[in-house]
Amino acid sequence: MRIADLIIPERVRLEDGITSKKRALEVLGTLLADDSEPGSSLPANLVFDALSAREKLGSTGLGHGVAIPHGRMTETDAARVAVVRLPEGVDFEAIDHEPVDILIGLIVPEAATGEHLELLAELARALSQPANIAAIRRAPDAPALHQAVVGAFGDA
Repeated sequence: MRIADLIIPERVRLEDGITSKKRALEVLGTLLADDSEPGSSLPANLVFDALSAREKLGSTGLGHGVAIPHGRMTETDAARVAVVRLPEGVDFEAIDHEPVDILIGLIVPEAATGEHLELLAELARALSQPANIAAIRRAPDAPALHQAVVGAFGDA
């Protein structure tokens, strides 16, 4: 499975009013919890807990305003991706100490270690390209943001 295949419009948002890392993780957790398939939603608090547990090991802030909060969960049998772009960055304890305004969350099944690493590598490759980051930041609304993100991963 590729990242572009996992990005669905319902999990892509422009979010105002987020001023903390915790709140950003809560929003990502809610987006990752919801699913378009009836009966396949996850408890948002458990998704938040998985993302937060990973952050406690070290920030997922890559630098250049980008973070990839991620985690593994026994409660899911398929990888999920959510995207949140903020108008103003939040302190994410990123490696370059810059605020983060682009967050791409990833949840994978607990046993999917190989898939987890492959998806993270694909995310890192695409998000290391300045043109991809610029396109994501230019998107004026959620549909355009969805297109920009899928486009960034289409060639990853």
